[in-house]
Amino acid sequence: MKESKGKFIVKFRGVRGSHPVSDFNFLEYGGNTSCVEINVNGHLIILDAGTGIIKCGNELIKDYVAQFHKEPISATILLSHIHNDHIQGLPFFKPVHINTSKINIVGFSDYAEGLDEIVSQLVFEKSFPLGLNDLNAKLSFYEINDNYALIFNDDDTIDMIKIESDDDYIPQGEEVIVSCLKSNSHPKDGVMIYKIAYKDKSVVYATDTEGFVGANKKLVMFARDCDLLIHDAQYTSEEYLNSYFSKQGYGHSTFDMALETFSQAKAKSLAFFHYDPNYNDEFLQNIENHYTKNCKNCFLPKEGQEIVIL
Repeated sequence: MKESKGKFIVKFRGVRGSHPVSDFNFLEYGGNTSCVEINVNGHLIILDAGTGIIKCGNELIKDYVAQFHKEPISATILLSHIHNDHIQGLPFFKPVHINTSKINIVGFSDYAEGLDEIVSQLVFEKSFPLGLNDLNAKLSFYEINDNYALIFNDDDTIDMIKIESDDDYIPQGEEVIVSCLKSNSHPKDGVMIYKIAYKDKSVVYATDTEGFVGANKKLVMFARDCDLLIHDAQYTSEEYLNSYFSKQGYGHSTFDMALETFSQAKAKSLAFFHYDPNYNDEFLQNIENHYTKNCKNCFLPKEGQEIVIL
């Protein structure tokens, strides 16, 4: 990842929620589930491991094989939570099957088992021919909560620190800092919202969170002045409030909820995210036309789209 030294680039690998879709009416925006690739100052950070992570892994392997002096693949996967659409691509992420790869998996566990045991049982032991211990890569697990942050150092080491003051959120020198906020609005065990900061730039990833009346003030403060807010927007307001099949309480936001958070947080740009799998290209294009008419800094990302932060 040396080519990303001094850079901060976001690439959307999967933008769908719930389940992947494969149909000619879903080609423009894409049908893969949640995954966002971030290359920042030489570090590869991947937000969630939905089916979008599969192509990311394929490209990493292609680049690895093409190298004469092979640089081992090193990546950190930040799991927002362990629902299927956020972990289902992990067994097919080819770098975990290469013995030189170094993969960090970060998340939280509210269960008696640790994060490593949960991933082992849910993703591998009970639903895949290989177990976690059968994988060739060197895997390291980090359990994180609101009180801690990860510091990615220039020498590729990662430190977990306890947050003592607001200054601990501010990167020093070439540091990349990952901090988090736990949201309990998503059933049943909540979801982790992540912020990735480098220099004076930051990206906030807030998938699978349901908006409150007047916005989630904790999230507003967490995302204050960020350069890119990636916010759950699974439903239109009409569908969310439908009298017969209301989506209230499902743990997902509407486009209007995302826009409200964006406005109050004074973020520089907003990426709507985690589209309902029933929304085809035409439907999403109409939504994008509606919202971008009055908001020039918001957009509906398409699979494969890149955003240069720095």
